[in-house]
Amino acid sequence: MKTLGHWLTSPWRRSAAAVVAGALPVLAFPAPSLWWCAYVALVPWLLLLRTAPTGKRAAYDGWWGGFGLMLAMHHWLMPSLHVFMFLLAALIGALWAPWGWLVRRLLGGLASRGQVAVALLVLPSGWLAIELVRSWQGLGGPWGMLGSSQWQVEPALRLASVGGVWLLSYLLVAVNVAVAVLVAVRRARVPAVAGLVATAAATSAAWAYSPRPAVDGQVRVAVVQPGVIDGPNSRFDREEQLTRRLAGQDVDLIVWGESSIGFDLGDRPDLSRRLADLSRATGADILVNVDARRSDQPGIYKSSVLVGPEGLTGERYDKMRLVPFGEYIPARSLLGWATSVGKAAGEDRRRGSQPIVMNIGDDLRVGPLVCFETAFPDMTRHLTREGVDLLIGQSSTSSFQHSWAPAQHASLAALRAAETGRPMVHATLTGVSAVYGPGGQRIGSWLGTDTSATQIHEIPLAHGTTPYVRHGDWTVHAAMLILALWAAGEGARTLRLRRSDPEPRVPPARTVHGSPARPGR
Repeated sequence: MKTLGHWLTSPWRRSAAAVVAGALPVLAFPAPSLWWCAYVALVPWLLLLRTAPTGKRAAYDGWWGGFGLMLAMHHWLMPSLHVFMFLLAALIGALWAPWGWLVRRLLGGLASRGQVAVALLVLPSGWLAIELVRSWQGLGGPWGMLGSSQWQVEPALRLASVGGVWLLSYLLVAVNVAVAVLVAVRRARVPAVAGLVATAAATSAAWAYSPRPAVDGQVRVAVVQPGVIDGPNSRFDREEQLTRRLAGQDVDLIVWGESSIGFDLGDRPDLSRRLADLSRATGADILVNVDARRSDQPGIYKSSVLVGPEGLTGERYDKMRLVPFGEYIPARSLLGWATSVGKAAGEDRRRGSQPIVMNIGDDLRVGPLVCFETAFPDMTRHLTREGVDLLIGQSSTSSFQHSWAPAQHASLAALRAAETGRPMVHATLTGVSAVYGPGGQRIGSWLGTDTSATQIHEIPLAHGTTPYVRHGDWTVHAAMLILALWAAGEGARTLRLRRSDPEPRVPPARTVHGSPARPGR
């Protein structure tokens, strides 16, 4: 330990160690999917932060760790953004600088039992504050939230129905803090063990008492995944060929992926007729996704469009939350140079104005989302409150085909299904396509990135309201309250110390003749 401590006296070595420690949580996400890593992955980072020689150094270590986390989580963007990816990771990583200072403040030195008890509440709250800020769409959205790593753990999915992915992140950080204390602060093991017991109790209570979605129906949905095909005409031909295979399969809805059609259907009546023919042949409505310049208004939109046996039904959803740099460039006048160093959007796409609930037949209501909108829990929660029976995400990760991105994206739908108690279909152009039941459980197998095929899923439908849909982001509100109370307590403590230890009064200087006011008298 002394040798390691000596090695870390170099600022550059500490920074390198922080980058590596901050990157460790990515192992809990797909593709590695070592979900259990999330319960200890923050421990090396926490141990590094608590031993920082100063609060300023701890803030730097927090920043470097955040840089490592963001770079590792989004490393698959490198071919598109190149050097700009490092700038984005440094920008977003700075959010962890205050958290680094906070870790040293609460766990540094010979932390008392009281400090550890406070840390178990405050440090997870600080982490949630970071996830809340970086969830803003302009910073890339809530991709890679720590709680999302538990997408295949059934007890965690049950917790998500109570407090959303936020509750999972909070509890995971609390567990990591408790483990770090058990490793390094032996005198304060009692509150650490109590924290672990409380986490286990919360999980058990959610498992036992949280309402389970009551299955009351079933729907047959087919996903069409054409695979990697060059050119919008060839892609449409392949999608048409695959869809015709569904004739006689008694499906209720057919879903194509994001950007499955590269032409505005108002300008291409021939394509609309071909889609209507497919709908009649299969006996099902088809939800396609148009990525094209619209004929009825200016600009390029990404839109979910429903087609029935008679053609376009008029049901259309325009994507509301766009991918920074991929679909628009924030502050293009300042950052437009990004197009010269990567594959940033040459032209900003236009945003839709509101979510849409589409009616399929007489008794099925679906809520479409496009691409990384499935990362936003508030969007699926809103659609659920509007009465949808089935959530649908249309995506395309073809630019990142051989990376971790497709599997990461597909896993997000499990969290959204568990949070809302509604099944979710994640349909892509090139994989990974996946379907999840109302409890977040996977239905059927994934369509991988090497597959060009259709797949029919028997999807159970459920209704009722989960605690998360009813109460929303209460975990975030509680975390912000904890931070506010801690900050107020620290402020009051500092003020009390100043009052109890006033600065000594300095007597006025006197002259040789003893008169402070009139020298010489």
